[in-house]
Amino acid sequence: MDNRKRAEMPERDNKMTPAKAEEKPETLVWGKNPVTELLKNGAGVDTLMVSDSMEPRAAGYFTALGRQAGAVVKRVPAGKLQKLCGTADHQGVAAWAARIQYAEVEDILAAAREKNEPPFLVLCDGVEDPHNLGAILRSALLCGAHGVIIPKRGGVGITGTVMKSSAGAAARIPVARVANLSQTIRQLKEKNIFVYCADLGGEPLERTDLSGPVALVLGSEGAGPGALVRKLCDGAVTLSMAGGETGVDSYNVSVAAGILMYHIMECRR
Repeated sequence: MDNRKRAEMPERDNKMTPAKAEEKPETLVWGKNPVTELLKNGAGVDTLMVSDSMEPRAAGYFTALGRQAGAVVKRVPAGKLQKLCGTADHQGVAAWAARIQYAEVEDILAAAREKNEPPFLVLCDGVEDPHNLGAILRSALLCGAHGVIIPKRGGVGITGTVMKSSAGAAARIPVARVANLSQTIRQLKEKNIFVYCADLGGEPLERTDLSGPVALVLGSEGAGPGALVRKLCDGAVTLSMAGGETGVDSYNVSVAAGILMYHIMECRR
């Protein structure tokens, strides 16, 4: 493994900052926790829809929260919500987000500086399942990551399903969306941040130093990290598995992410 020394670079580097990306006002978010977080965090909500079958006390809570956030509040039939969300698991409330504004990479690094902590970032290289991305965002928030970086192409963005799967974490942790993940890794390394990917054949997790400034790269569900991304990383880490014939060759990416991020949190303590 590397000796964890790299030349110091200037703290700020404007070349590293990607342009902010705004999604069209078409993002539908549903579920009690995700909608609550969305309204409380001022992410911008055009319309809040509350099921006409929701218990009055809960409906009153969401109505008040929506009006406080400046949203138009509508009572709608539960069947309409199910049709809009594509699932019966909407929990009686949904919101049209006015926009999802992605952070910049520099915003994430600034958050670490403000807390006087070494940067801890999570990079998703082609994660395509919104449920997996949502779970990764949730674990990243709970394990103290300063932010998550996803690619503009070759992976899922922040959608309603991602918001729901993250239990609201997607509205609370900075997410940057970059055009070139490989270039972003190079620039992180220039800033003395050590980059490791989760990959089969890497060093056992317990033998890898993941303290200090660190970025964890998580690959796609089927292929893992791309060849160039893997080559650019300072090292790879792998999780041990039970011996014998299991018929399964790897952990689900969101499960592996949770284990790895928890380990990083423990190392940083």
